[in-house]
Amino acid sequence: RLAAPWDQSGVQVAASNKKIPRMAVMLDPTLESVRKAVGAGCDFLPCHHPLSMKARFPDSTGPYHEILSLLFRNDVCLYSAHTSLDASPHGTAAWLAGILALTGASVLEPTGIYQDEQAGFGFVGDLPQELPYDDFCKKLASAIEKDSWRACGPQPEKIRRVACCPGSGSDMIDEAGRAGADVYITGDMKYHAALDTAYAGIRVLDVGHFQLEEIMMRLLAERMEKELGDLKVSFLASSDPLVFEKY
Repeated sequence: RLAAPWDQSGVQVAASNKKIPRMAVMLDPTLESVRKAVGAGCDFLPCHHPLSMKARFPDSTGPYHEILSLLFRNDVCLYSAHTSLDASPHGTAAWLAGILALTGASVLEPTGIYQDEQAGFGFVGDLPQELPYDDFCKKLASAIEKDSWRACGPQPEKIRRVACCPGSGSDMIDEAGRAGADVYITGDMKYHAALDTAYAGIRVLDVGHFQLEEIMMRLLAERMEKELGDLKVSFLASSDPLVFEKY
C-alpha cells in the first residue's frame, strides 16, 4: 500500500508453488537475469523494477515473451518491490544515509504513516561534521562505488546537509531546497530541471539511476539472507543500460 498510484508494485507473475527454498534478488528482471535465476533453481524472484509498467499481451516473440515462458514453465513467481520499497521506512532505499552517517535523517517527501513511522520518498539529514565540497564528493564516490557523475546548480564551498532520492528524482529538487540541503543526490536529471537548479540555489549530483538502486538491492539481498533463516538468498547483479561512448 506504500506504492505510488501510477506504479505496478507487487506480484508480476504468479506461481502455484507454495514453498520457497531459494530466491534471487535483482534490480531488473531482464531475460539474462531470469534465465540465471531459473537455471539456479530459484522459486521466487524479488526485483525492484516491474517487468512492465503497462499491461501487455504476449502477442509476439521476444524477450518479454521468453521471460513469461520461463516463469510459467518453471512455476516461478516474479515480484516487484518498486515504489513500495522506495517509500518503506523499513526498507533499504535510504542506505546511503547510513553510509554517510547522516544524523536527524527524515523523509524528504512524506506520503503517509506505516507501522507508526513516516513513509515516503527520499531522505534528508546532516553529516556528522561539515565537509569541504571536494572532500564530500570523495566520500560520496567511495560510498556509491563510482567516481564520476553529472552535476548542476551552484557549487557550495561546504556541505553539511544532504538530500537524496534514489532513482529518478528530478521532480523533488524543490523539496530538497526547502529542506535546507546543500546538495541533492539523485539520478535521471532532466534538462529543464537542471536549468532550474540555478534558481533553486542547490547543487544537484546526478550519479545515475542504476548505481543507487543496484547497491540498494544488493544490500536488500544481504539483509534478507540474514533475516530469513534457512531460505537461500542470492543477488544477481544487473548492468547499467546506459553506457558512455568516446570516439
